[in-house]
Amino acid sequence: MASKARPPTTADGHHVVIDGRRRRARDPEIPAEAAARLRVHLMAARRAIAAAHRADDPGAERAARARVQTAKVALGERGTPWWEQSSEERRSRWEEGMAALDA
Repeated sequence: MASKARPPTTADGHHVVIDGRRRRARDPEIPAEAAARLRVHLMAARRAIAAAHRADDPGAERAARARVQTAKVALGERGTPWWEQSSEERRSRWEEGMAALDA
């Protein structure tokens, strides 16, 4: 399977441009394997939101949305901007997020 082309980034590399909108880019310091695992968690949580919505289960939907938030913060796409954090803080952010999602 061919991989998708990466979206263009802003000159500083802090954002990707998708459909003309800037969105925060994932933290480039996250090792590829860890970033892939976090994306798997993110997509599973997004599928869980859809399933909970179809089942009209607000509690499950809230829990799934919380997992999306955890994954997005771990990836550096939400929360304190990764470019404002030290390498130690960045590593701690994604390791803690991964641990919470793996639990």
